[in-house]
Amino acid sequence: MEIPKPSEEDKARFRSLVPDDPRVEVKPMFGNLGAFVNGNMFMGLFGSDIGLKLPAEQAEHVAESGGGPFGPAERPMAGYVSLPAAITDPEATSLITESLCYVGALPPKIPKQRKK
Repeated sequence: MEIPKPSEEDKARFRSLVPDDPRVEVKPMFGNLGAFVNGNMFMGLFGSDIGLKLPAEQAEHVAESGGGPFGPAERPMAGYVSLPAAITDPEATSLITESLCYVGALPPKIPKQRKK
């Protein structure tokens, strides 16, 4: 499985779309980026694709509007959808806000204990 690397422009666009919220943390993930709330990823970058975790009905609407699976073609991430390539930043911002609210309402992720 090959993991695409985002360009510096892709990373800059991703960061520009991350909500300015004190609960949000951006972390590197396998050469890409992820935005987390309460330890749960709500927004990710995979190559040039930006993916969001959305309620099923909203994710279906995004997919019908030109979005697609998010992550490796061999193993797309369940529950996430890629934003359509032609989406405008204001449209993306609206969906990102929905994703943050949706994932922010989930129980906090408990970090796994590291083996000694």
